[in-house]
Order: sequence, then structure tokens, then C-alpha cells
Amino acid sequence: MSEGHEWHHYRHKPVLLQALLDILNIDPNGVYVDATYGCGGHSAAVLARLGPTGSLLAFDRDPQACRQAQNSHGADPRFSIRHASFASIRFLLDEGWRGSLAGIFFDLGVSSPQLDSPQRGFSFSKDGPLDMRMDTDAGITAAQWINGASKGEIARVLKTYGEERRAKSIANAIAGGRPLQTTRQLATLVTSALGSCNRNVHPATRTFLAIRLYLNRELEALQEALGYVPALLRGGARLIAISFHSLEDRIVKRFIRDHSRDSHDYGQAVFHRPAKAVTPSPQEKRDNPRCRSARLRWAEKI
Repeated sequence: MSEGHEWHHYRHKPVLLQALLDILNIDPNGVYVDATYGCGGHSAAVLARLGPTGSLLAFDRDPQACRQAQNSHGADPRFSIRHASFASIRFLLDEGWRGSLAGIFFDLGVSSPQLDSPQRGFSFSKDGPLDMRMDTDAGITAAQWINGASKGEIARVLKTYGEERRAKSIANAIAGGRPLQTTRQLATLVTSALGSCNRNVHPATRTFLAIRLYLNRELEALQEALGYVPALLRGGARLIAISFHSLEDRIVKRFIRDHSRDSHDYGQAVFHRPAKAVTPSPQEKRDNPRCRSARLRWAEKI
């Protein structure tokens, strides 16, 4: 995102907002965690339903999202935000939050401002530098990784994180086309490598997804964060996770399933598990096309 862009001017439609609010069943005096602040739509709606003694703690890896949060809610004593991955919720246990949360929610993936800004490098539809970092203050860029990784490593990442069947062909093309510096260069190269594949989505979709997930350790962070959730929630509290692709959804689904029954590995069940995921209504899909693949899963602490 270019310097000076103000997120509070961004017109954002929070995905599955009403479903999230209904499921949270908000206690006005409760303590809640928004693990993925993003544009702040979910946080704002929860804050509006909290009383004077309720509170909301948010996390976000993007420094611009954190600045937007401070601009929007910094004067509200019930709100605070931490510039950190949601995997950092583990520190809440050391800070005395065990068994205190009335709810925690995750809205996974990239936010709309991140996706729409060419400077962030998340989108193949807009030309910009190959960055793809959630936290622009840390880590290596997509260009640095692509231009330094072996063909075998690139193929492994594309297959594992993007479920790309033709990962080796793309890896060979990337190795032969380096150095790559822009999103357009990468998207064009991938499209050329895949030829006239019959796809309903852009040929570079899986490649961009895989590189983003790998660089930001999004799946690993999700698994780590979920592991701390049961100890943080009080009885009757709700865990909610909104995902946008199968790898994230699979992690959430398995976590809830495994912790909703007695087992040798997990001990006594800690969640009541609902039967099925919540998906956007046809009207919401028309109003917000980006939400069409969203799936909300939730569980209640026993």
C-alpha cells in the first residue's frame, strides 16, 4: 500500500458480520479477542455491543492496520491492539488471561486494502513489486525468495501451499525467467507455463496463494494460535474462524472436530461442535463478491 493511504477511508464490508455477531452472543461485560483486525469491521461491530466494562483486544501483523485501529478506536478505553501475529495470543496465558475470554474470532487471509494496493504485491491483477509480506517491517519479500530458491523448493511450496498440480512446470518456468521483480512478470510467466489450461480462475491464483501462505507462515500460525484457544476461553465462550480456501478451512475443521470428542491424544472434549459451516447468503455474495468462498466455523467451550 502506498504511503499516506488512509484505511479509514476504505469502504469495507465485513464478511458474514451478522452471523458472527449472532454466534458470539455478546456479553456486554465480556472480554473478546479479534485475532485479525484487518479493516476493523468486525471489531467495530463488537465494540458497539459492549458495555462500559467490556473490552476488546485485537491483533494484526500489518503496521498500517494497527495505525488505522489506533485512529479509529485509540480513544476508547475498552479497545487495544497489538502489532503481532495472532500466534502471539500464547502470551495472553502468561499475562493472566487463562479462562477469561468470552469469545475469539479469526477472519483469515488478506484484507481488501492489502489486496487492492499494487504496492503490497498480493494481487496478480495489478502490477506492483513482488512483496506479499503481511508485516512490511519484517521478513523477506516474495521477489527475494523467488529469485533465491531452488526449483525443487519452489515446486514443493506451490504443491503444498497452493495445491498446484503443475508445480514443477511453473517452478521450471520461474527458474528460467529469473530475476523476477513484479507481480505482472510472475503472473505472465505462470500463465505462459500453464498454456491453455481450462480454468475458471486466473492461472496464477494458486501460485500467488502458495507464495503468500508460505512467506507469512499463515497456516503454521493458525495451527499454533488455535492450540492456545481452549485454555483462554471461559465456559460457554465461542471460537469463530472465517476462512476463504480449503487449507485454512481444513485446519479449523479438524481442530474443532478433534477437540469436540474424548480422545487419547486430546483428553476430554472441550468444545460443543456445530454440525456444519455457515456460508454467505446469495444476497451477501451479490453485495460482496469477495466473500463467495467464505466459510465460518465455530465451536462453544464446554
